[in-house]
Amino acid sequence: MAGPAHDYHRGDMDISEQKSTYELFTALTKWGSLFTAVVLLFLTVCFAVGAGFIPAAIAAGVLLVGGWWYLRKKPFAEH
Repeated sequence: MAGPAHDYHRGDMDISEQKSTYELFTALTKWGSLFTAVVLLFLTVCFAVGAGFIPAAIAAGVLLVGGWWYLRKKPFAEH
C-alpha cells in the first residue's frame, strides 16, 4: 500500500521515461501517417486512376518530400 498522504510531494517524480515514451509515440504516429498517405496515394494513382507506375511514383515522391519537410523537427524559435 502507498505511504501516508503527507509523503506525496507534487512535482518530485522523475518523468523522463513518460516524456520519452510520449515523444516516441508522437513521432511514430506522424511518420506512420505520412507513410500510409504516400502508399495510398501511390496505389490510388497507379490502379484506380490508371495513370501507371511513373506518374504514381512521382506523385508519391512529391507527397513524401513535402510531408518530410513539413513534419521534420524544427528548432525552437525564441522571441
